[in-house]
Parts: sequence; structure tokens; C-alpha cells
Amino acid sequence: MSEPAVPTIAVFTKNRANPAYAAARLGAKRTAQRMGARVVHYVPDKPDDAAEQIALIDAALAARPAAFVLVPAHPTAVNAAIRRIHAAGVPIVGFINRFAEPQYIVSFVGSEDYPLAFRVATYLCEHLKERGNIVIVEGPPESVTSLERVRGFRDAVEKFPAIRIVAAICGNYRRDDTLRAGAELLKSAVRFDAILAANDVMALAMLEELAAAGRTSVVTGINAVPDAIAAIRQGRLLATADFDAMKMGCLATEAAIRHLRAERVPAEILLPVQIVHHANCAQWDKPFGERACPRWEDVV
Repeated sequence: MSEPAVPTIAVFTKNRANPAYAAARLGAKRTAQRMGARVVHYVPDKPDDAAEQIALIDAALAARPAAFVLVPAHPTAVNAAIRRIHAAGVPIVGFINRFAEPQYIVSFVGSEDYPLAFRVATYLCEHLKERGNIVIVEGPPESVTSLERVRGFRDAVEKFPAIRIVAAICGNYRRDDTLRAGAELLKSAVRFDAILAANDVMALAMLEELAAAGRTSVVTGINAVPDAIAAIRQGRLLATADFDAMKMGCLATEAAIRHLRAERVPAEILLPVQIVHHANCAQWDKPFGERACPRWEDVV
């Protein structure tokens, strides 16, 4: 008898610049290997480029994978390509960013951006003793995750009458963009006590820019990437929120494989909100390769 075919999972992430997406790819690969499948990664050369992701989707469709595990590069621009996957009868599991047309996916794996941001902003405001000026560092203007995180930041700050948001800058979830925006901010007349960054890459870039300017500020991020955990341990970063893309990559890939095996898969799998700070950061203080994928039974 011939060996059963090994299913191929086409995994789509948005860029190679963000370490969270590298972690998601690692989680997908590890889970596929454990479950007797293989992954092929599709990543735009130009970060977050919808047109390139559409071309990659069409190339993947031509290769006839068993399933797609996909983060849309744009909230709506890739919808027609997602419909083509559905029309071809190939199941899709979404992860990290929600889909504008969720009827075309089997399951979504992620975390709620608003409560993550609300909780980390509340933690920062309480650390400031409920008084001070805050700058927000936003992600890409059309990013669903950034929009929800910024909304969470603003709603949390509104609950503290003696705290003001004095500026908002855009770092596009990227280090270099944040360094440029941060340098302009530090040249301005804006005075602030703290920074709420919508992801860890931007939080770490702001720490870098502050150090270059001989300035200090209390800074928080979101993602819990290893470099952010190291910064918390060193006392440079106050806190981050655990938006764990590696776990999402693990679970989304497992959901796809389970669906292919005709097992029941939930329509939505959401990871819990956890704020990471100096007192509890030890459990996250390891590289992604040493972090464990979650057990399906513990989450679903």
C-alpha cells in the first residue's frame, strides 16, 4: 500500500519585518510537523502589500494546497482573492486579523485587541498614579488591530481625569518608521511622561530613540515578543500585553488540519488577555523557539 498523502497547508503572513509574524510561521511549522502535515509560507516581499498577497494567493491556489491559514494583508482589498479560495473549495482558517467577510472561513484564531489595549493602558495610568501626559504610537492607519488598540488606549485614558493624551504619532508597526516619527516628536514642544505603543516593535524603537536623545519615559507595548520581555526584565519597558502570534499560528494550523480530518472546529478561538510586567515576566522570558505551542484541549 502507498503511504497517505501529506497535506500541504499554505500559510500567509503579512511581512518579514515584524517578529510576531516570524513567530506565527514558526508555530505553524511546528504544529504541522507534529500532526503529519507540511507548510508552505507565502509572505509579501513588500511588507503588508495587498496586491502582492493577492498574487501569492493565486499562486498558492494553482499549487492546490489542502488548506489556507491566512492573515489578510488589508481589511478589504484581498476579499476577492479570499472568495476565489472559497470558490475553489479549499478551506480557510483566519488568524491574527479578523476578516471583513468571515462567512468564507472555517475558523478564526486570535485575541481581542480592544481589551488587551484597554488593560495595558489602565496598567500604565495606575503606574503614573493617575496623573500625567501620554503619547500614543499607532500602527498602520488601515490596520484593524491598530484601530482597535488605539480605541482601547483612548477609552482607558478617559477614565483618568488627570491624564491627557497630548500627541499621537504613526509608526506603522515598524522600527524605522517609528524612529523617524519619534525623532520628530522629541524635537517638538510636546512634553510627555509616558508612551502607549500599539506593538512591541514600536515600543522598543521609542526606547531606542529616547536613549539616543538622552530622554526617559515610561513605555508599554503589545505582543510580548522576546526582546520586549528582556526590556521589561531590565527595567526599560514597563509592560506589554500577550498578543501571542506564535500560539495563534499553532492553533490556526491545528484547526485547519483537524478540519481536514473532518473533526469539529470552533468558529472562533480567542486567547485570554494577559498583561506582562516585571513581576510575572519570567514565564515569557525565552525565545520563541523555546516557547511551547498550546495544547488544543487547554484552549478549545
